[in-house]
Amino acid sequence: MGPEFQRIEAFVAAARASPRAPAGPGDDAAVMTRVRGETCVTVDAVVEGVHFRRATGRLEDVGHKALAVNLSDLAAMGARPRWALVALGVPRGFSIREARALGAGFGSLARESGTALVGGNVTRAPGLSLTVTVGGQVARGGALLRSGARRGDVVWVSGTLGDARLGLALLERPGGPAARRLQRHPRLARAALMRQRRPSARLALGRALVGLASACIDLSDGLVQDAGHLAAASGVALHLALEALPCSAALVAAYPRPADRARMAASGGEDYELLFTTPASRAPAVARLARRLGLPLTLIGQVRRGRGVHPIGARAGPLRGFDHLA
Repeated sequence: MGPEFQRIEAFVAAARASPRAPAGPGDDAAVMTRVRGETCVTVDAVVEGVHFRRATGRLEDVGHKALAVNLSDLAAMGARPRWALVALGVPRGFSIREARALGAGFGSLARESGTALVGGNVTRAPGLSLTVTVGGQVARGGALLRSGARRGDVVWVSGTLGDARLGLALLERPGGPAARRLQRHPRLARAALMRQRRPSARLALGRALVGLASACIDLSDGLVQDAGHLAAASGVALHLALEALPCSAALVAAYPRPADRARMAASGGEDYELLFTTPASRAPAVARLARRLGLPLTLIGQVRRGRGVHPIGARAGPLRGFDHLA
């Protein structure tokens, strides 16, 4: 067995979940069984130097994140994950032990979410990267889309915002102002770091929003930027109250000025929360859903006639999202 296949075997052995395909990985192609309803498919990549730095994290975290960011897309569609393909790019000297660690992080989340690894590829690359394709299932006609928001709807967001951006600030500027303010709050600092390293995909929420939400998107590139995608797809304007954005105790401690907090919550990327709209009359149903899931769902704005995103309230300065090509 050559070096390439040794690394494939190490990754697959650690990453494998309960298989849902008659064949694969290990064959020339995966053999998929036909399912009722519709299949949602998405692909995303995590790249060393863009989405993570090996010097400031663990390979298990990288494997987890590579799958989580794709599962978040399925959550935004209301789909249940079924299978995944992984294309690995590994630098020279990447060891079998490292491949096993990478697969362990991927596999832990794969098993938790019911996602079967059914195939992939490995090749030499300047830095470590994982390109993951996932497929999920949703009832016919039930997929949540970005294009369904209508004038008079209200805008909601799950969880808290800005924590992943805070975690990145702690990693990149360990002596910076935010890190200094959190020195007396190590538990809060650890929570922010975990939001950056091991994001959660809101799969249960996404499935529960089918039939309730009029439009939905996951927040990978920042609230304002991703809200703009939803507004454009629906042909509406989203008016968002910056003071209403849900912030964690970590973000409040790290950024005591409301304007700074609002900027982080509105423009910080990689939160992987869900932004969704519903008719205003469905607010009681959303409140019941929040209680059932034990997950905060916060009303942050309204859908109005017009175009684009219109932040209202705190003067947070220019608000931009994450630029993958910067």
